[in-house]
Amino acid sequence: MCVFSTDRTPGNVEANLAESSEFLSNADDKKTPHFTDFEGKTSFGMSVFNLGNAIMGSGILGLAYAMANTGIVLFVILLTVIAGLSAYSIHLLLKSSGVVGIRAYEQLGFRAFGTPGKMAAGIAITLQNIGAMSSYLYIVKYEFPLVIQAFLKVDNPSGEWYLNGNYLVVIVSCSVILPLALMKQLGYLGYTSGFSLSCMVFFLIAVIYKKFQVKCPFAEFSHNNTVTSVNTSVAANAGGVQMTPGGDPACIPRLFNLNSQTAYTVPILAFAFVCHPEVLPIYTELRNPTKTKMQHVSNISIGVMYIMYLLAALFGYLTFVDKVEAELLHTYSRIDPYDTLILCVRVAVLTAVTLTVPIVLFPVRRAIQQLFFPNKTFWWPRHIAIAVTLLSLINLLVIFAPNILGIFGVIGATSAPCLIFIFPAVFYIRIVPKEEEPLRSAPKIIAACFALLGVLFMIMSLSFIIIDWTSGTSKGSNH
Repeated sequence: MCVFSTDRTPGNVEANLAESSEFLSNADDKKTPHFTDFEGKTSFGMSVFNLGNAIMGSGILGLAYAMANTGIVLFVILLTVIAGLSAYSIHLLLKSSGVVGIRAYEQLGFRAFGTPGKMAAGIAITLQNIGAMSSYLYIVKYEFPLVIQAFLKVDNPSGEWYLNGNYLVVIVSCSVILPLALMKQLGYLGYTSGFSLSCMVFFLIAVIYKKFQVKCPFAEFSHNNTVTSVNTSVAANAGGVQMTPGGDPACIPRLFNLNSQTAYTVPILAFAFVCHPEVLPIYTELRNPTKTKMQHVSNISIGVMYIMYLLAALFGYLTFVDKVEAELLHTYSRIDPYDTLILCVRVAVLTAVTLTVPIVLFPVRRAIQQLFFPNKTFWWPRHIAIAVTLLSLINLLVIFAPNILGIFGVIGATSAPCLIFIFPAVFYIRIVPKEEEPLRSAPKIIAACFALLGVLFMIMSLSFIIIDWTSGTSKGSNH
């Protein structure tokens, strides 16, 4: 078992003062002041909840649409590969963390490449998590008015302020998210993680149940109480492999499917499994932490989320097939906006994503503190100011950002490959001593290939998205 360094050399000043960044071994009785003293108190189960909640985000709402653009088999292959790569990536992070005794992503960057490494990690975490928070608040903006509208049975809104998503997202940010984001310790949010995940389990159960209720082709709801049939004369994509020969082409699920929207699928999937900025803080707060124990936490969290993602995507896709939209819940409201079950699901998803925002905000605030105030101790005014500034910026993004797909695609294609593939691999190669693992040893060669895969993945995803945008065929540009 390796001994974690707690020396106070100048090079370690940043690590010592960083929020929850350094692990102090149990033998060290004299604990130095940190931004938080919450260390080693979180149980194994609660850690799984916390990491699961960090993984589980609004990405689950876009997975059925992703499956519609890849086909079932290709989707399962992609999801499995990305889940496996995410678990391996966490292994690299934990190994690097164990060698130097540091549990902050930015500080691993600092140890590997000095200030540029710390800057790169901090910027990637900030971009990634701002993208995540934007997508969560976008759901609040988009869904909350529909929920209120359905509760009040308002068929034709005439500009009421309480049905305006822009006002509602600001109200939710100020009344719910900000107070939770001002908590001093991430550990306090453990209970909200469990509640948030139970809301998403309810969403999953409802999606599975609805598959056996909704008939394809579905009849679209009309406010004058007449039912208009959705146009189902869409021809099957020539490139698609059909599962059954007969039936309405728009209602036949495809095993394989490639089209211009397939470019969005890989970034959406990558975005769905990013939990890397949260891994090390959760590791710090784990009771009796060891690398193996934290790897088990990661594997269980990723495994459970993999099953939930797969089931939500599969049953959402099988319910609507070609008619599925980028945001799954909106598709259900086209059938019956007053459906009680879907109304409850909407409330559950809104609750889940709202409660996830503060957890995602913590690593961004820590990254900002690492970049701009590395040697400063905890100070409430700065702690509050960073949270308020971040939430204000994200609210502006959400009010003016065009749509959820654009957010998923662009952020997923840039920062996700860095955080999942490139940084963990290059940090590992630089941090693990050559005496322990020579540069040409198998683990380091595999890590180098892993980093290269990340670079290729980023170039490929961005190229596809740019081509898609310039051709003007992107479904991301309209709803």
